[in-house]
Amino acid sequence: MILDVYKIDGKTSGEKVELVDSIFAVEPNDHAIYLSVKAYLANQRQGTHKSKERAEVRGGGKKPWKQKGRGGARAGTSRSPLWVGGGTIFGPRPRDYRQDLPKKVKRLARKSALSYKAKDQQLIVIEDFLLEKPNTKDFSKILEALKIDGKKVLMLTPAFSDQVYKSGRNVPKVKVLEANKASTYDILNNQVLVLQKSAVKVIEATFGNNGEAVN
Repeated sequence: MILDVYKIDGKTSGEKVELVDSIFAVEPNDHAIYLSVKAYLANQRQGTHKSKERAEVRGGGKKPWKQKGRGGARAGTSRSPLWVGGGTIFGPRPRDYRQDLPKKVKRLARKSALSYKAKDQQLIVIEDFLLEKPNTKDFSKILEALKIDGKKVLMLTPAFSDQVYKSGRNVPKVKVLEANKASTYDILNNQVLVLQKSAVKVIEATFGNNGEAVN
């Protein structure tokens, strides 16, 4: 697949970039994408939730009233889960939600996500650019020139740029990432995927020349 390279003023630069079919034109595997996204979201969970059970609630050591003679139900503690202020039955406990996937599944999921973006024409290649200093207004002008302002955008850069990152982080619905750190979820969770020209090579390098990821 061959795409035009756009300049930051929204016009085509006259250059073209070829996207490798083994990465950007594979047959998408929806199940691999599902497993990858599910694992990504699970791995974001801290798992620090905790509620106190009956034995952990303070107080309740004294029997509230005598066993017989009141005409009411028996009670041995005021911290019963049935009482207000009592413990929680089968409450949440700290746990690790992490899910691991085979490398081949992760690779297939990322390639499937990139292929979907290319197939749905939601992928734009832009010339490499740097900003002298963090400037949200200048960054927004680039999005306006590309006619994607107001849309949910993921911009992938070949390497970390503090100026570009800080310029984009204050723009609503825009995320800036290094190309080799974008997950399947990141690639899909947007309306437009913007690749800086050199970022294409970085993505290809992570999968190797034959489309297989480098360990």
